[in-house]
Formats: sequence, C-alpha cells, structure tokens
Amino acid sequence: MNDPRAVFPQAIRWESQGTSRIPFMAYTEAEQHKRELERFFYKGHWCYVGLEAEVPHPGDFKRTVVGERSVIMVRDAEGEIRVVENVCAHRGMQFCRERHGNRKDGGFTCPYHQWNYTLKGELQGVPFRRGVKQDGKVNGGMPADFKPAEHGLTQLKVATRGGVVFASFDHDVEPFEDFLGPDILRYFDRLFNGRKLTILGYSRQRIPGNWKLMQENIKDPYHPGLLHTWFVTFGLWRADNKSELKMDARGRHAAMISTRGSAGKAEQVTQVSSFKESMQLKDPRFLDIAPEPWWGGPTAVMMTLFPSLILQQQVNSVSTRHIQPAGHDAFDFVWTHFGFEDDTEEMTQRRLRQANLFGPAGFVSADDGEVIEFSQEGFEQKPFHRTLAELGGREVENTDHMVTETLIRGMYRYWREVMEA
Repeated sequence: MNDPRAVFPQAIRWESQGTSRIPFMAYTEAEQHKRELERFFYKGHWCYVGLEAEVPHPGDFKRTVVGERSVIMVRDAEGEIRVVENVCAHRGMQFCRERHGNRKDGGFTCPYHQWNYTLKGELQGVPFRRGVKQDGKVNGGMPADFKPAEHGLTQLKVATRGGVVFASFDHDVEPFEDFLGPDILRYFDRLFNGRKLTILGYSRQRIPGNWKLMQENIKDPYHPGLLHTWFVTFGLWRADNKSELKMDARGRHAAMISTRGSAGKAEQVTQVSSFKESMQLKDPRFLDIAPEPWWGGPTAVMMTLFPSLILQQQVNSVSTRHIQPAGHDAFDFVWTHFGFEDDTEEMTQRRLRQANLFGPAGFVSADDGEVIEFSQEGFEQKPFHRTLAELGGREVENTDHMVTETLIRGMYRYWREVMEA
C-alpha cells in the first residue's frame, strides 16, 4: 500500500513560515507526541504540580503528573516542598496509588519489596540488604558495594511562588520568573498575591482530544462569545467587552483579560445564535458578583502557562486547570477550585456557586470538552489537512480586542521553534 504522505507531500510540512495554518498532523501523530513530551514536559520547561495549600502539614502528599510521568508533591519534615518521581528505584513500580495522604512517620514504602524512602526521596530501608542467617551462615543480600545514597527516587527541581508549585525534570531549566516573563508574571502575581489559599474542591475529566487543543481553547477569544450561551446571554465574556490579549516574548504563555459588560441585547450579539434573550436564571445568585480589591479592573483573566496550566479568574470563581496528556489523542483535565484564607463564608459560597460554570458539567466548560472531542475526530478523519487561524491577520502581536487568533499563532510559533518543525 502506498504511503499517503507520498500522495500528499504538503501534509507533512507547514504551508508557510507562518503559523496561521496548522497541520492536522500536529494533533494526530503518536511519535510526534512522544517528542513533544520530551521537549515540552521533561526538558526546558516548568510544569504545574499543585498548590502549597494541598499539602499543609509535614508528610502531606499529592500524587500528580508531569507530562505522562507520575510524580509526588510532598512536604518534608522541615516543611519544604519536594517533588519526586513515583517510580521505585528497585524494580520500577509506581508505588504510590493514593491521590492524597500523609506519610509523616515512615516515608514512602513500595509494596512490592518494601523498599522505603524518606519524604525527600532518599532510600533509607532495603529488606534483607545484608542477607539472612541460616545454619550459621549469611545467605544473599545486596552486594557489598551497594550504596543507598545512589538509589533514591528521582528528585525534580521545584519552584514555588504565591502558593503555587511548579517542578521540572530539567535541573538546568531557567528561573521560573524568567520562564514566565514580566508581562505574564504581573498577571500571575495579581491572582497569587501572597494571601494564603484554601482548597474548595476538585473535579476531573478525560477529554478525547490532543492536549494542545485545551491550550488553544483558552488562547482563543473568538469562540467564547459564539459557543457559550451562558457567557453571551449574561454578559460575562463577549466580543463587545473591553479586553486585552498579552503574550510573553516567545509567544508560549498568554493572558486574556476582559471586563464584564452589560447583559442582554447589543448590536454585536443579537445575530449570534448562542444569544438566548429568553434565558432566565432560576437561581439569580449565580450573578451575585462581588468586586474584589485585587481585581484592579478586569472581571476575568484567563492565563495559559505553557505547556500544562490554565489559571482561571472568571468573576469570583478562581481555579487552576491542569492539563495531563494521555497519548496523542486524549488528556486528563484536573480542576482545583480554591479561595483565600481571609474569605468570608459568604464569599466562599459565592465562589462555589460560580464554580458551577466550570468543570466537566459546567454551564460553560461542558461546551469546550465537547468541541475538543469533535475537533479531534475531524483531525483523525482527514489527517493531511490543516486548520485555519487567521482571524485578525497572520501576525503574532498583543491586541486590545478579542476578534483575533493571535495567541494561537504565537503558541505555534514557539512550538515550531522547539520542535524544529
């Protein structure tokens, strides 16, 4: 059978030096996905692992992932945050199975052969290391030159800022602040401004689509005012809202900044099919929005930190969204809804109510999961075609409006650079 790439040679390359036309192949190639994991998740990048508030006490841990590698975020006996790989140094078992827990007393023990590690990941116990006495002699045991210090868990480099924890397998990765760049760091610090965080809850879903599609989705201000009935009808995010789009210098990270306008009819939305003038809330408290001092104007800021994190502030609902790849055609999407330690009970309830807009069954976010699934189906059906991201032109630049796909073009400019595509 002929290789289809010989019939469609244009399918294996980009159409131009620009990034406004993205090959479907970028979402469908399993081998390419493995290269992405190495270049974006395991080398040269900081990846999100959690919030310090998730492990408040010594011994507290959370099992999570960096790319497709299982890791454990743990607070050690001295109170420092550590991140270690969840792979036993003996026979390679993923020894930690719980999502959350505490190991203050004994550290981590692999159930297979009971090798035991400190909270820092150091090997501290090997059963029968010196053999077993039988009939007056010692049988077995590890070799005499076996050194426990050489067989600890793989330890990742860790960066924390504002209560958020990032990790990297690459110990030569650039400083976290340089990784974000000054413009994106300013919006990161706006949300994580030093106040202690409190965890309100989690939700998770498996989305059958390529992991980059979720980065694209939150870099795409074109769709919210068209796809999401809730946003359009109640004015939370519409094309006629005052807005800005900002990127770091390399185009990998972005912030979409919006200030809520009025709900109801407007010239820009009355012809949009998702606008439902007759839609009414049975519980008006969903729109019980309380301005907060730290907003500094915008009522919504959606940030994408490449490759693995979305930071959401949509009115009073705040959360992290962790992208966890699972092959080239699926990813787990984990939401951590949080608040602040100085929130009143009324504010906490407001945040929880508004969180119903988001998550797997959210009034808004359920739409995103579905369109990503259907997009992946289209890519797999027609792998030698390409997408079109030319709204607002073909350039990559910050803007003061939403009618553009510039942030997607910026991400793929960076993607092409790193992937040598």
